[in-house]
Amino acid sequence: MKKNSKLNKWLWKWHFIAGLISLPFILLLSATGVIYLFKAQYEAPIYKPVKEVTVEGKAISYQKQWEIANANAIRKPNGIIIPKEKKEATEFTSGRFGGATSLFVNPYKGDVSGEILPQKSFMFKVRKLHGELLMGKYGTKIVELVACWMVVLIFTGLFIWWPERGWKLKGYFIPRTKLGKRTFFRDTHAITGFWMSILFLIILAGGLPWTDVFGSGFKWVQDTTNTGYPSTWNRFSLNQENPKTSMISLDEMVTKANVLSLPGEVKISFPQGKNGVYSVSNTNHKDLASQKMLHFNPYTGEQVLKHNWEDVGFLMRGRMWVMAFHQGQFGQWNFILMIFAGSILFLMSLSAVISYLLRKRKGDWGIPKVPASFKASYGVITILIILCILLPLFGISIILICIFEYLNRRKLQLKNS
Repeated sequence: MKKNSKLNKWLWKWHFIAGLISLPFILLLSATGVIYLFKAQYEAPIYKPVKEVTVEGKAISYQKQWEIANANAIRKPNGIIIPKEKKEATEFTSGRFGGATSLFVNPYKGDVSGEILPQKSFMFKVRKLHGELLMGKYGTKIVELVACWMVVLIFTGLFIWWPERGWKLKGYFIPRTKLGKRTFFRDTHAITGFWMSILFLIILAGGLPWTDVFGSGFKWVQDTTNTGYPSTWNRFSLNQENPKTSMISLDEMVTKANVLSLPGEVKISFPQGKNGVYSVSNTNHKDLASQKMLHFNPYTGEQVLKHNWEDVGFLMRGRMWVMAFHQGQFGQWNFILMIFAGSILFLMSLSAVISYLLRKRKGDWGIPKVPASFKASYGVITILIILCILLPLFGISIILICIFEYLNRRKLQLKNS
């Protein structure tokens, strides 16, 4: 492939600058990402005394357990996770997403075995460090900006590295060892980047929906195009003009949910208000297509609405797939692959840092020079504009860089005039 040498130098300059700024964050994100993958293994022995109970005689009713949970939880529960085994304590959940808490009731003794507040756990801090650098909304935007530039780093890196001529086949697989340490580390960075590029892009696609700016824009597109969850997936209400004096018991609702034989973790969400409904849903990351949401009249027990995974819009289905993949939730193969990818990203970034330090001269950042005659083609500008639209924070950073470059040139012109 015949490459434009001036374009190659221009892309190399921006790849270099973006890498120099982003690499410290990439090292941190890759390390914390790998650590967070072990959340379940780390927390299992810690929470075992809370989640597991000794089977002693006959269990009390779910209705009674609900009353115990209401009396003891910091916040009144809004749902129950149906136990899969007799030795499991019954989990009552409160809140959603990052603010969710769980209270566990011993169904044999009728007392609370414990309450889990994820916000106080070690892994919650790791997650916060990974997602927002422990800096709240400001940190979230920094992580998003780094993720945007990682996309640019991947594409520019592919163009820069792609050999024009004279490479042997092994050059696509094996770093050169006879040309010095700097060449070895540079080749290690480039070759791993090439072979891992598609996987890294998928992982980035799984992380971006959590961000503030891109995530909000993506949600707006989903809502506008009706390609997200149906409006009645999580929220549904009945017009109860003359409801019965009491709802069916939680035990009856658990029986109905068990009859459905849903795979994965099954949750019953409690009615909210007089028009609220019982909602049965299952979370099954290994097979997203098996997930369902069913709503039941809380006074008659009649099923009033059923949603299958096919009812979810294609953008949300794609979003949930890449997010589950990002977290290694598709089984052991996915878990191992994410550990491998995170470790490779760390080593690949570290090799870039080492290569740079071996190349850097004292008092000079070593930023590549671009010929003054270079002008970006319409094709390059078009690609840049598309990236700026798709990744708004990247677009804002490009505008700020252009303003800085313009002011710097004006300063040099005034100085020379």
